[in-house]
Amino acid sequence: MAQTLVNIRMDEELKKSMEKICQELGMNMTTAITIFAKKMTREKRIPFEVSVDPFYTESNQAHLRRGVEALNAGKGIEHELIEADE
Repeated sequence: MAQTLVNIRMDEELKKSMEKICQELGMNMTTAITIFAKKMTREKRIPFEVSVDPFYTESNQAHLRRGVEALNAGKGIEHELIEADE
């Protein structure tokens, strides 16, 4: 089977972390990416769940900003799950 070169760009720290994990698993990044490509091709889907952490949604971030503004204005209320240092 003929092979082809695929170039990708990624964050340097991400690459180092991936290389380390691949080494611990006894493979290199090419093998890991090939495994991913084969599984994706066979299943015709991304072989894991891809989702957005709801913590980072704009509505939640806006809610958190309003809470910080209220606390900074001295209008905050103690929440039952938060213990205030006395």
